[in-house]
Amino acid sequence: MHSTHASPSISGSYAVVKTQKTEPLREAVRDALDRYFEQLDGTAPNDLYQLVMQQVEQPLFEAILGFTGGNQSKAATLLGISRSTLRKKLAQYEIE
Repeated sequence: MHSTHASPSISGSYAVVKTQKTEPLREAVRDALDRYFEQLDGTAPNDLYQLVMQQVEQPLFEAILGFTGGNQSKAATLLGISRSTLRKKLAQYEIE
C-alpha cells in the first residue's frame, strides 16, 4: 500500500509537491515493457532505449504544456530543462 502523504516544498516560484506515492508510473512502464517483450515472442528488440524515451517524452511534454497553458518558459522550469532544449524536443515530436 502506498502512502499519499505529501510534503510541500518550493522550487523557484512554483510549488512542488513531493509524495511517497511514486510507484504507479514505474509500474506502468514495467508492465508495458513486459507486454512488449511477450509480443516479441523471442525476437530481439532493437533500439529499446529510444523507443521507451519516445513513448514517455511526448506525452510528458504534451501534459506539461497543458498544465502550464502552453507557457514554454514555465514548462521548461517545471521540467528542469532549458527553454532551448524544450523547444528542440517540441520540434522533434511536432508539438505546437
